[in-house]
Amino acid sequence: MSLPEVATREEWLEARVQLLVREKELTRTRDALNADRRRLPMVKIEKDYVFDGPDGSATLADLFGESRQLILRHVMFDPEWDDACPGCTACVDELSDGLLDHLRSRDTAYVLVSRAPLEKLEAYAARKGWTVPWYSSFGSEFNYDFHVSLDPTVQPVEYNYRDASALEEAGQSWVLSKPSEVAGVSCFLREGDDVFHTYSTYGRGDEGLSDSYFLLDLTALGRQEDWEEPKGRAAVVRGADPSFTA
Repeated sequence: MSLPEVATREEWLEARVQLLVREKELTRTRDALNADRRRLPMVKIEKDYVFDGPDGSATLADLFGESRQLILRHVMFDPEWDDACPGCTACVDELSDGLLDHLRSRDTAYVLVSRAPLEKLEAYAARKGWTVPWYSSFGSEFNYDFHVSLDPTVQPVEYNYRDASALEEAGQSWVLSKPSEVAGVSCFLREGDDVFHTYSTYGRGDEGLSDSYFLLDLTALGRQEDWEEPKGRAAVVRGADPSFTA
């Protein structure tokens, strides 16, 4: 691995200022993307999904607890496996009590869901020392409906919003070759007794989501802070430091 070139302080500063311009552009682009994400339409959940959890059977609405929003990480754990996916495991390892508390302070719950039976999830969580709520969708259609369990014998395969023909065209035919589990993050909003699906991301889209602000940026309500969004500046994330978009 090569190291950076050695430069004078003046040369470094010139290069750093040039990079800062690109960083500001990226921040403004990300803020605009987050604003567009908050404006996505939402879909009412009509199915009565039932999960197995630490307190027994639970509906999707139960997973919210007292919160209005729910962020749900789809952890890859096939019923035949003894361990969860190493990549998903690394993501959950990085979660902290402080992050979960921060999400709850913004009226947002965070849970894990996998297709493996609850006893396997609890055994694995105990070995890893995890305390984040983890529910089993074993025996339900939940994983298939949210396209994180892929099996053409159950329903047509769709991965990252691509159907079979689009996957083949993109060189991702491996998804179609055999039943598989994939990772993802889905977000939901509760209005009264109704639950709505607002967003899902898969593949590299769910990498690096161990920061509370980045997670909140995936949700319909965003960061829910007090900064006023300036007129004509929809790219500014409500609640973010305005200097980030300067």
